[in-house]
Amino acid sequence: MKHIEVVAAVIHDRKNHTILATQRGYGEFKGGWEFPGGKMEAGETPEAALIREIQEELKVTITTDGFVCTVEHDYPTFHITMHCYHAHIVEGNLTLLEHEDARWLPVAALDTLDWLPADVPVVEKLKEHYGCNQ
Repeated sequence: MKHIEVVAAVIHDRKNHTILATQRGYGEFKGGWEFPGGKMEAGETPEAALIREIQEELKVTITTDGFVCTVEHDYPTFHITMHCYHAHIVEGNLTLLEHEDARWLPVAALDTLDWLPADVPVVEKLKEHYGCNQ
């Protein structure tokens, strides 16, 4: 089975206490919600890959604020290893270049979206961390 290693950003808006969710605009999982990010390139650290991917996808500069978790998930045709990091925007205005939609949501409302399977454990971890589990 093909293995893909990716990074994802849990981007916080500190002023409004919300987190960015993005809706895929292409591919097999078009329309599903995810934390933005993408594939790591050879020799890149996860943090450097994340900063590059967010600049390419959303036209903003972020800084990472710490590790969230790593998710291992088997999709039907590939295995994904997704390294997730807290982040916030330090420069630029959000521009959707690869996504259909984006929403800023409080942690307690994250599970109102139809998340891609690999992103579900991240949502659960955030809810647990912020005390939002029922």
